[in-house]
Amino acid sequence: MPSLLLSRRDLEFLLYEWLDVERLTARDRFAEHSRETFDDVLDLAEQIATEHFAPHNRTADLDEPVFDGERVHLIPEIGAALKVFADAGLLAGTLDEELGGLQLPAVVGQAVFGWFQAANVGTSSYPFLTIANVNLLLAHGSPEQVETYVRPMVEGRFFGTMCLSEPQAGSSLSDVTTRAVPQDDGTHRLFGNKMWISAGDHELTENIVHLVLAKIPGGPPGVKGISLFVVPKVVVATGERNDVVLAGLNHKMGFRGTVNTLLNFGEGVHRPGGQPGAVGFLVGEPHQGLKYMFHMMNEARVGVGLGATCLGYTGYLHALDYAKGRPQGRPVSAKDPSSPQVPIISHPDVRRMLLAQKAYVEGALALNLYCGRLLDEERTGASQQDRDRSTLLLDVLTPIAKSWPSQWCLEANSLAIQVLGGYGYTREHPVEQFYRDNRLNPIHEGTHGIQALDLLGRKVVMQGGAGLQLLVETMTATTDRATAAGGELAGLAAQLRAVVDRLPATTARLFSTGDVEVALANATVYLEAVGHVVLAWTWLEQLLAADGRTGDFYDGKRAAGRFFFRWELPRTGPQLDLLESLDTTTLDTQPAWL
Repeated sequence: MPSLLLSRRDLEFLLYEWLDVERLTARDRFAEHSRETFDDVLDLAEQIATEHFAPHNRTADLDEPVFDGERVHLIPEIGAALKVFADAGLLAGTLDEELGGLQLPAVVGQAVFGWFQAANVGTSSYPFLTIANVNLLLAHGSPEQVETYVRPMVEGRFFGTMCLSEPQAGSSLSDVTTRAVPQDDGTHRLFGNKMWISAGDHELTENIVHLVLAKIPGGPPGVKGISLFVVPKVVVATGERNDVVLAGLNHKMGFRGTVNTLLNFGEGVHRPGGQPGAVGFLVGEPHQGLKYMFHMMNEARVGVGLGATCLGYTGYLHALDYAKGRPQGRPVSAKDPSSPQVPIISHPDVRRMLLAQKAYVEGALALNLYCGRLLDEERTGASQQDRDRSTLLLDVLTPIAKSWPSQWCLEANSLAIQVLGGYGYTREHPVEQFYRDNRLNPIHEGTHGIQALDLLGRKVVMQGGAGLQLLVETMTATTDRATAAGGELAGLAAQLRAVVDRLPATTARLFSTGDVEVALANATVYLEAVGHVVLAWTWLEQLLAADGRTGDFYDGKRAAGRFFFRWELPRTGPQLDLLESLDTTTLDTQPAWL
């Protein structure tokens, strides 16, 4: 029976027939690999996800973490699953061999991790954060920090977190107040509070490596004064418990298997060396912390988008399976009430909902994996120019890759509930949990509004608009290929090209008044419009890869692609019209009017 987590056939199509990841094995870094080794790791991931992660997904949702005042209690299945994950070497999948890594391409690593996010997004959060923590320290940490913290995390003995938000600051990181006081021995002592810290306290591992944003007294104001520190739960050199205290748990509507915490640093409950404050170790240079943290945040943003996709995808597969086996009603042309009922997939409106889900999740997965492919180009491209172009395009796509799946794969989950009807709203079926879990992703790692400001306020205008220009060139190259292919592909290319050609003018129009508030007032509409254009592009790319191939799988690709172009891409016309009108309704509305 095919998996209800992800479609292995779709992964193979995207990896091998579209992105041609086998070509990467010609590069030195991936020379020890082949399609056979890639498939072996994908097989292993599917097996572990199916046998060790998926079975306790519902249990972890119903029996969420409990804090008894001294320690956090998690169901034992979480720790058991994570041990299997670590023992399989999957924490080090894309890392260097010298660190115990498999040196997998990032795009294959994304496909591998997708199985775990689809199976159990709560449990997969622990390795998700740990891997991102490792990658930040490899990029910006000292050799001593790599040896002390990275190697144990790669082995699964330590897990990692990211500590940004504070109760009074939220996403406004310039307002963080956590202090890092320098000490004579080169360490710092941290004092402050951090809120919404996923995986912030547990006993799954020997230690927890917190990456904490804090300000050194006397530094520049705002974000320019933020530094980054490693603050371990246990001070490795002495074995003492660090002064990091769990103040309480947050109980979210989803991701319930992921313990979410409020942490106090320097509360005085634990005093390493008899002194107040949590012992912290500066990462890199002072006052560069936000720049370093963006390494982890951007990775996490793409990863959140992948998680949103995978939750939407498993919801789609569950709805599809239900629709094929649930008899109800008869075709509208059937007049005999005694005739047999038909499976609900026979009804056009149910097929509409399934086709919409398919278009959303398969298009989003293509975008997720394309971002992974760009990361491989950034690291191993043949020339510096190729690497720089990949970096620039990935920068532009990151807010879209995070937000589009978080919005539209959540809509896929909503449609999955609708397909199941009344059963979809019950805990006896998993689709309601997929929706609750996925509803957190529009907020994780920055809201839609934050991603919109990032896209319009930074990414498309950086380097004199080079990012937007490269995105337009990339999509235009695809429409040129589709035009040359002729037939239906040429018609779809013309439709997409017309919208792509509007993007530079619309963007310029938004900034034409010189008033940045007017430009950014409707940034979310801009994000949604550009996101839909990008997703149409991923669909045209898939249709080109499927061109000339026969069978139900390829016919399904063509149906989903047509759906997106006919039902979804037209949404962008009114959105671009609205943006070009420079509407100030939301800007003009006063708080007292609401």
